[in-house]
Amino acid sequence: MNLHEFQGKSILKKFGVSVPEGILAQTAGEAGKAAEVIQNITGTDKWVIKAQVHAGGRGKGGGVKVAKTIEEVRTLAGQIIGMQLVTPQTSAQGKKVRKVLVEQNIFYPGVTEPAEFYLSVLLNRQKGHTILMYSPRGGMDIEKVAEETPEQIFTEEIDPKAGLQQFQARKVAFNLNLSGEAYKNMIKFVSAIYAAYDGSDASLVEINPVFKTSDNKILAADAKVVIDNNALFRHPDIAAMRDFDEEDPVEVEATRIDLNYVKLNGNVGCMVNGAGLAMATMDIIKLSGGDPANFLDVGGSANAKRVEEGFRIIMKDNNVKAILLNIFGGIVRCDRVAQGVVDAYKNIGKIDIPIIVRLQGTNAIKGKKIIDDSGLRVHSAITLQEAADLVTKVLK
Repeated sequence: MNLHEFQGKSILKKFGVSVPEGILAQTAGEAGKAAEVIQNITGTDKWVIKAQVHAGGRGKGGGVKVAKTIEEVRTLAGQIIGMQLVTPQTSAQGKKVRKVLVEQNIFYPGVTEPAEFYLSVLLNRQKGHTILMYSPRGGMDIEKVAEETPEQIFTEEIDPKAGLQQFQARKVAFNLNLSGEAYKNMIKFVSAIYAAYDGSDASLVEINPVFKTSDNKILAADAKVVIDNNALFRHPDIAAMRDFDEEDPVEVEATRIDLNYVKLNGNVGCMVNGAGLAMATMDIIKLSGGDPANFLDVGGSANAKRVEEGFRIIMKDNNVKAILLNIFGGIVRCDRVAQGVVDAYKNIGKIDIPIIVRLQGTNAIKGKKIIDDSGLRVHSAITLQEAADLVTKVLK
C-alpha cells in the first residue's frame, strides 16, 4: 500500500527519524494557518509547499514550491490544490492534487554547506535479505545515478533475523564522507530508518534526499513509504491511511468484492482462478498477438456470482476487445463455472465483445457442452493452444 509523503513521515517520526516540521492542508486558507503555526514552532521565514499525490517527480511538474511569505504560501497552495499534476510517474492526464504538505524550510545559511544524500531500505526477494541502498548523490533520480556513476551507489545486506548492525550504520556514515556531529547523527538516522522499515512491515522506505543541514542535523526531506499489504492486519492505524482517491476506481471496486484485479494497458481481458494460471494466461494472450488488459484472479471457488462480478469489472475497461476466461476445475467443477458464464451473460445484458472460455479439469467436457449449447456469443476451448487460436481469430 502506497502512502503519501506526510503519512510516511508520520510513521518515520514515531520511530525517531528526524523530519522537518510540517502540517497537511486541503485549502489555501489552511495552508496559511499551517505556515503560521510552523513559524511559531521553528522560527522559519520560508516554507515549502508540496503536492500530496502517489507519484515521484512532483517538483518537475510544478507540485513543489518555496514561499517567502505567509501570503505567498496561500497563493501557491491555491495554485497547487486542484491542479492536474503531470510527472514522469503519472499518465498524460496526471493526478488531481487534493491536499498539500506545508513544511518548514531547511535550507538555511550556516558555517558549513548543506548536502543531500540518497537512502532506501527494501527487500531483496531473491536472497531473502533486506537491502540498504545509499548514495552521496541525493536529490536526483537514483536510476540516473546508477546508470552514469554506478560507483556512487553503495549497498548493505541486512539479515532480517539479526537486523541492522551498528558497524553497518557506521559504514554508511563513513561512505557518505561525514565526520564529527554529522557522522554521529547519520548513524542514529540510519538506525531509526531501519527500525521504521522493520516495525511498520514496509516493503520500501526511500528517502531522497536525506538532508544534512548547515549545522549538521540529518533530516528526511522527502519520504516514500510502501507497506506490505499482507501485513496490514497488524497495523490497522496504517491500513486506515489508504487513500482511495489515489487508486484506480475499478481496482478499488474489485478489492471491495474480494477480487484480485490489476488493470493493465492491453485489449484482452482475462479472468482466471489462481495466480500462476493467470500469469500463464497473460503469456498466451501475448503470444497469440493480443495484450493483456488486466490481471484478474477470482480464486479457487469461482462460482457463478464471482464470475459475473469478474465480467462486470473487466467490462468497465473500454479498451477490452475480447475476454478470455481460463478455469482449471480442481476445487470448482467446470460445468458449474460454465453455467455461471451463461447466467452472467444473461444477467449483465448485451455483451458486444467475444468471450473465450477455456475449461480444463473436473467436468470440463460437460462445461464445454453447456457453453456450446447456450446459443450465446461464447467460444469454448479445451487446451491453451485452442484458446490462443481463438484469441487471434476474434481480434482479427
